[in-house]
Order: sequence, then structure tokens, then C-alpha cells
Amino acid sequence: MFVKEEIEGKREKVRNILSECGLDGILIKKISNFAWLTGGGINYVGITTEVGICPLLITKDKDYIISNKIEAPRLRDEELLLEQGYVQKEYPWYNDAGEAETVKAILGTGKIGSDYGFPGSMDVNPQLNLLRWSLTHWEVERYRELGRATSLAIEETCQTIRPGDKECAVTGRLAERLWAERMDYITIFCAADDRIAKYRHPVITDRKIQKRAMLCVNSRKNGLIISLTRFVQFGKVADDIRKKYDLNVRIDCILMANSIPGKPLNEPFKAAAAAYQESGYGDELELHHQGGPIGYVGRETRVHWNSNDLICENQGFAWNPSITGSKSEDVMLATSKGPELLSYPVVYPKLELTIEGHKFARPDILEM
Repeated sequence: MFVKEEIEGKREKVRNILSECGLDGILIKKISNFAWLTGGGINYVGITTEVGICPLLITKDKDYIISNKIEAPRLRDEELLLEQGYVQKEYPWYNDAGEAETVKAILGTGKIGSDYGFPGSMDVNPQLNLLRWSLTHWEVERYRELGRATSLAIEETCQTIRPGDKECAVTGRLAERLWAERMDYITIFCAADDRIAKYRHPVITDRKIQKRAMLCVNSRKNGLIISLTRFVQFGKVADDIRKKYDLNVRIDCILMANSIPGKPLNEPFKAAAAAYQESGYGDELELHHQGGPIGYVGRETRVHWNSNDLICENQGFAWNPSITGSKSEDVMLATSKGPELLSYPVVYPKLELTIEGHKFARPDILEM
């Protein structure tokens, strides 16, 4: 159920873009922006698409949901868009020009902005993207629930892994747990043994797991996304893997401890880069991005040396430092009181660290 105060506040922010850019209407069709603006609504059919199948149209004095007649009933009944104050406009499913014709009927020759390249429109993605960064307290509550649920799902799945299991079978078991709680898995990796060190993005295969496994997922619910990684080891963790993993976790905590509202995004990145260099693994920084802000998009931006945007209060971050054969990844919230972990070890063994005055409980490698 949507929160009226939340969605009205967000629509007012979109209307401010109308005024600032001299627009008569803004079309919003990306699934990230649609979910943000409607308090977690769904305008997609395929779970991995970036752009949905029907746009919202925000104008100076009235707001619309535009769709073909196939989608109209569900949007009305389940997304409750009429209750949110939208006027529903429908067109026949076989009219390929139906969306454009409906927009023209509403706005005439007015100036239009959009987030998906509507013909003749101004690109308003830069303005909309920044609106998503600072989460409301209602979003934070939803995010906390998702973080714990995803952590539990992946960790319980890891506990079921046995030598001889296929990567794809393990992935299927994780998918079952996620779907049981109505969470989309929009990105999912599983790597067996040497594939962990070979590939930063180990697309799932039917390879059988023998001694080690890495499981990663981006789960989504109410539009918000949690990104995390867990490891399993059969027998004792080898000394070289232990060294890399512990250092990797430490760099992750350095990134989180330096994710401070009001500071530029590259400040935690620079602190992590220094830690890589001091530990003798400076070259690893070149092999994969270190993550960055997360929320309604898997990564709002991949932070690097020149990322100068300022960190916001209540902004989600998924840092993912990696040293070949090792990785550390969970989601945190940047607050003026310090970092808050939204995903964390629930049934997994823990590593406890104190970095720059902040205490962290991080997942260890599960030995089985």
C-alpha cells in the first residue's frame, strides 16, 4: 500500500523540474523512476528491462497513466494509480502510435521531457536520477526489510551447497527462495572453484562445484535493489584465500566508513585505493569497478577518481572491492550518524572489525 505523503512529495519534486526546465509535461517510463515515483509500483512485464511498458505523464496541474488496454486493468487494480491521483488514458493494443497520440491529445504542442527518449522530448534523466539518491524514511524501512530477507535467502541457499552441485542448480535454489518472498533476481552469479578467480562476472554455467563456491545476487522488491555476495568453502580455507578475503573485507569497511553525507563520492574511493596500494594489491583496482550508490538502480554510478557528486543523507551504497579470487559486497545506508548495514550476516559466521571508529559485522567464508 502506498504512502500518500511520500508520493505527493515526490510528484512535487518532479513538478519542480517542469518549472526549472520550462516544460509542460514529463513522461516517466523507466522502471526505476516509475517505482520511485509510485512508492514501489511495477510497470514492467520482463523483469530485466530498463524501460517499462507504460509511462506516467506529469503536468503542471494533472497527472496521467498512459497504457494500452492490456495493461490498464492491472495498473488500475493492483498498482492503485487512480487512488494516487492519476487519470487513466487507454488506447487499443494494436495501435502502435497510441502512446504518442495520447500524449499529443493531452499536451498539444507543449514542450515535453522524458526519461526514455520520447520523440522530440528533452532528456530529464540527469534531474530525475538525483531525486532518487536520498531515500525517505518510508523507503528506508522497506529497504531494511529487503536487506535482511535477501541476506537470509542467499545464506540459507549457501548452506545447502554440496560438492557436485551444479552452479545452475544452486542458482535455482536461490531463485526459489527469492520468489517465495516476491523478490526479483535481476542479476545473479554463481562460480565454482577456479572460475571465482578467472572471472569478475561469472555468468552461470552447469559447471559442478568441488571445493569452493561464490554466490552473488541483485534482488529487487518495491523497486529497491539489494546487492550482495557470499562464499562457501569445503574444508579449511587456504591461507592465500584467507589473506585476500580478510583484506578485501577490510577495504569494504574502509569504503563504508568513508561514505559520509556531504562528502564527494570519490573520497571513499580514494581511501580504498590507498588501502589497495599499501597492501601490495594496487593493480587489482584496474580489474573491476568498486561499486557505488544503489537504490532503484543496481548502481546509480560506478565511482572513480573523478566522481565529484556529493553523498546524500540516507543514500544507499553497494561497494564491491575485489582481489582476484575474493570479493566483499553488501548494501549500506550513508547517514550522518554513520554507516548502517542493510544487508549483513544473518545465519553466516561473522568477522568483526572496527574501522575509523565504526564497528562492522561482516560475513566470513562459510566452511563446510
